Amino acid sequence: MPTKMTGKKALLEMLKAEGVEYIFGNPGTSEGPIIDALEDYPEFKYILALQETVAVGMGDAYARATGRAAFVSLHIDSGLANGISLMQDAFTSGTPMVVTSANYDTRKLAERKTDLADMVRSVTKWSVELTHPDQIPSVFRRAFNEANSHPKGPVYVGLTSNALDGEAEMNIIPSSQVYDAGGPDPAGIAQAAEILAGSERGIMIIGDRVGEEDAVQEAVQIAELLGLPVYQAPGANVGFPTEHPQFMGALALRRTEHREVIRRADAVLAVGADIFSDLFYFTDVQLQDSTKLIHIDPRPGAVGRSEPTDVGILANPKLALPALASAVDGMLSDAQRESIDDRRSAVAEARAAERAAFEAAAMEKWDHSPMTPARMMSALADALPDNAVVLDDSISSKAAVRHYVQAKKPGDLIGGRGGAIGWGIGATMGAQCANPDRPVIGIIGDGSSMMSIQGLWTAANDNIPCVFVICNNGMYRVLKVNMNIYKEDVLKETEAGSNYLYMDFPTPFDVAAIANSMGVHGERITEPGQIKPALDRALASGKPALLDMVIDGSL
Repeated sequence: MPTKMTGKKALLEMLKAEGVEYIFGNPGTSEGPIIDALEDYPEFKYILALQETVAVGMGDAYARATGRAAFVSLHIDSGLANGISLMQDAFTSGTPMVVTSANYDTRKLAERKTDLADMVRSVTKWSVELTHPDQIPSVFRRAFNEANSHPKGPVYVGLTSNALDGEAEMNIIPSSQVYDAGGPDPAGIAQAAEILAGSERGIMIIGDRVGEEDAVQEAVQIAELLGLPVYQAPGANVGFPTEHPQFMGALALRRTEHREVIRRADAVLAVGADIFSDLFYFTDVQLQDSTKLIHIDPRPGAVGRSEPTDVGILANPKLALPALASAVDGMLSDAQRESIDDRRSAVAEARAAERAAFEAAAMEKWDHSPMTPARMMSALADALPDNAVVLDDSISSKAAVRHYVQAKKPGDLIGGRGGAIGWGIGATMGAQCANPDRPVIGIIGDGSSMMSIQGLWTAANDNIPCVFVICNNGMYRVLKVNMNIYKEDVLKETEAGSNYLYMDFPTPFDVAAIANSMGVHGERITEPGQIKPALDRALASGKPALLDMVIDGSL
């Protein structure tokens, strides 16, 4: 039955009906009505951030860890603008979030009133601003439906003071699950199966939306059936068990050996991925004329976006991959199965050889001081508890993280998308809120940490017992890496690395001291032998802690 209430009360009643537990926010004066109403709703856990990037980072990781939409409350246009960079990353990787901010009274239109919905339209699935209180229940019902429906993504709802303070008859009815059949077209499956069954040098590329759609085991099934080497497209989610003998790690166009992998392939099976994306332009078509591309994706517009696609299938990977495996299995001859057995063994050997080569290169500087990223990550990985959740915002140390830190399933390792820096501090806290019974460790580059360092205060204020591990190399090392690629591959200079303007931090960051000043226990670590004892102390404390690890940043 409809009940008369204010818009601000209807908002909180809708959040309660949707099962929201946490509000990640930074309020301003325009959000005053919401804060006033929260006095009557002690069941909500409002996690106060001092800057909006931290709030969005928390919401992003919380949503990805739980699989359901997070609720993020920002402040009018200025706060919303601060959150846009990470909202863009959330949109790209398909993170379900409902983001709000409040606006002026609609009668102030002539004086000054920003179109908040228009500000974020390009980084959301749906954006809207409300002007009447009775719009709130239906709009928030749709907002959660949109955020949680495949393909998932952030939604924005703006709230004018008229909508929050006004009264109306309200029906508080939550959203319900939208069952997405998302099944593949049989003709596309048959065509794809024929290509893959006849392939001799096929590869598989998996992306964010494999993990998002809970299709990891289905990806393993088709990869094992065909003996395909599996590469991770640029992204953030774990879409394949990283310890699997056919998992070859991240695919990077900027690596010449990976471009050669693509050139050698006679078939590419891409699933839930933004394929062949990179900051730098190499060519508009990466594939050879003879290479067949099969692209399965649930997101409209992702299939055929850049590469010429031979078979494009718009479908949920969790449904499409088993259908494809069944079709392929029925086509394979005994001779083909024997050949696939040999291919599977060859892929496992190639993976082992690549890992051995990485470790051999790491050993050359194993006792270097400052310690190398590889030495640091090796010691950290050995010290991690078996049930740890790891947040990867390591930026230029990512190769070492992904070599030593393994993930058997989505949720064990959650990575930053990388379009913007500043994600890791908030994301580590958000993942801890989503996993109260698991230790959560965020591995964060020093440059990224300083973009949202005020988040440490939030960890102390709300006693969020996560551990922040800072990769302190005293520079924007990733910029140096990219500058070398720019000079070598774009400008075709024979000598790269001569100048790295504005990429070093001559005044070093003592991040441990900053942490201590904000109420978080901080330790500065300079030797690998210090890592396990420090991590053990941090986890045993039951409080937030920061380990400031000094590492070598040389290229």
